[in-house]
Amino acid sequence: MLSSRRVAAWGALLACLSVTLEARGPEEEGQYKGLSNYSFHDKFMFGVASAAFQIEGGWNAGGKGPSMWDVYLHEHPNYTLDSSNADVTADSYRLYKEDVSMVKDLGVTYYRLSISWPRLLPQGTDNYVNEDGVRYYKELFETLLANGITPVVTLYHWDLPQSLMVLGGWANPVMVDYFEDYARVAFKLFGGLVKIWTTLNEPHQHCSNGYGTDFFAPALSSHGVGEYLCVHYMLLAHARAYHLYNNYFKATQGGKIGITLDAFWAEPKVVNDPQDKIASERYMQMHLGMYAHPIFSKDGDYPLSVRQRVDAMSHHQGYSRSRLPYFTPEEVESLRGSSDFFGLNHYTSYLMTPSSLEPNWKVPSLDHDTGVRIEQEPSWPKPGASWLSVYPPGFRKLLNWVSNNYGRDIPIIITENGVSDTGGINDYARVDYYNRYLYQLLLAINIDHCNVQGYFAWTLMDDFEWKDGYVSKFGLYHVDFDSPNKTRTKKLSAYKYQEIVSTRLINFDTLDKRSLRRTVNRI
Repeated sequence: MLSSRRVAAWGALLACLSVTLEARGPEEEGQYKGLSNYSFHDKFMFGVASAAFQIEGGWNAGGKGPSMWDVYLHEHPNYTLDSSNADVTADSYRLYKEDVSMVKDLGVTYYRLSISWPRLLPQGTDNYVNEDGVRYYKELFETLLANGITPVVTLYHWDLPQSLMVLGGWANPVMVDYFEDYARVAFKLFGGLVKIWTTLNEPHQHCSNGYGTDFFAPALSSHGVGEYLCVHYMLLAHARAYHLYNNYFKATQGGKIGITLDAFWAEPKVVNDPQDKIASERYMQMHLGMYAHPIFSKDGDYPLSVRQRVDAMSHHQGYSRSRLPYFTPEEVESLRGSSDFFGLNHYTSYLMTPSSLEPNWKVPSLDHDTGVRIEQEPSWPKPGASWLSVYPPGFRKLLNWVSNNYGRDIPIIITENGVSDTGGINDYARVDYYNRYLYQLLLAINIDHCNVQGYFAWTLMDDFEWKDGYVSKFGLYHVDFDSPNKTRTKKLSAYKYQEIVSTRLINFDTLDKRSLRRTVNRI
């Protein structure tokens, strides 16, 4: 939060630099120079995000049990692009105090991180709690709080205990009970320290890529069936944890609990083509609405268009029942309204056009059910990972889609947003990404009145990026994974993000380390 002195200082700086601003309408998306027209208010939550499996390492240290990712990577050593695993990664299990110092240096007051389920419950079940895991997370949360940083804790960021994976993982309804048990242990142990919880991270990516295909562990490739079972039981598990917290912990602990969903923006390939518009909306409902509608809509349940489409295609394919399970009336009611905020992860956009079948689609599958061919616009930059094109207006459009579908009463928190590259300290592409995407966020808040209350940059430091291994770099800090102490070095983008957090404005003209340091020190 800016003090009155810092506000005055920034006002003086703004006056000095006002000559660099051109008269322009705030809706104009192509002009990025000078200072942003709008600022983030003093209570806006700025943070940075990470995930346990991607940074902790210590895969078998301190009594931790194996996760399904540990086992899968050990059994398939060539699975990642660089044949790596996450046994050590950034070694945050040992270096967490250095992590906290890095977060503090950015000037943010929130840190989103996750608990490793198998570090806390090595057998997956609550009959045995690992005391070293309890110690580690308590010390981590206490260190954050001592430094003025609020922990925002995700219960499940994809690292399922292997003992539960052998039961079928999220395709097994018993997972709803086990997740509730795990949540109860976490709330009891850490609820005095943690006041903001998220139950699940990106169930869409986890289910579609891990259960419907083999792109992520557990790589079940149960296309057209497995991903829908995973969706169904993850949503029910979320509702259980939400009501558990609300009914038994919220009154004494005073926290909030929500869920984090993810979405690409679906841009019609031909903007004015009615069929491309229909395809774009269908994609949004099948890939975001399926998860958001049961929780955030007034009606609850899966979107009607999703239900009708999967039911009809299942019937046409000869199934005696829909491949998408049904909620009971009681389950619909338990899911509806079961989140104190809308956690949203966003990275990129795609072009959409209808298709009945593509060469790489399985039948049945989520892709075939959706019936939309997705493409990348060649003119959009791709600084790193092949799937991530830079299209800043898509961010604003997505925020409006969420607001228009679920109302402007529910607070939105951007729980992840960032871009990858292939490494380096002077990461100009990432600086540009944060400038432009955060500008679109300002427009969505100030012009469109989207109720966005926070933003978390992905990610604090370079980490293990799932199938990409260590090839794709998302970090604000560089990590030397070959050094014994995993040496961390501040990137240019860290200075840029620090400047935005400090000033609550975006200065498109500060692109070098010296000017960024000078601006931050002046405030």
